[in-house]
Amino acid sequence: MAKWLYFVRTNCKDPNRESEFNDWYNKIHIPDILVGTPAFTRATRYESYGMFETPSKHLAIYEIESNDIEQTMMGHQENVGRLRAQGRMSDLTSLVAREMYVQKAT
Repeated sequence: MAKWLYFVRTNCKDPNRESEFNDWYNKIHIPDILVGTPAFTRATRYESYGMFETPSKHLAIYEIESNDIEQTMMGHQENVGRLRAQGRMSDLTSLVAREMYVQKAT
């Protein structure tokens, strides 16, 4: 099974609501993604330390195990669409970048 890392870099649109954004991301969004997309096995969030120039403050790293990453990401997008329709997405999220990495064999 191939192992992947999916990096999602974001900012909170309203700095005065940063705490609300973090609560939503940690308590609602990550569990929704992990439950709704079976190949997503784990997620961890980080905040920029600010030592280097970066356009984003927040980083979420999702661990994925999949031999068909295109199918997995289509399922992920379907899950996000369902979550949006259910009102479970935050209007505070400003997406900066998404990146996908596959683990190389050693």
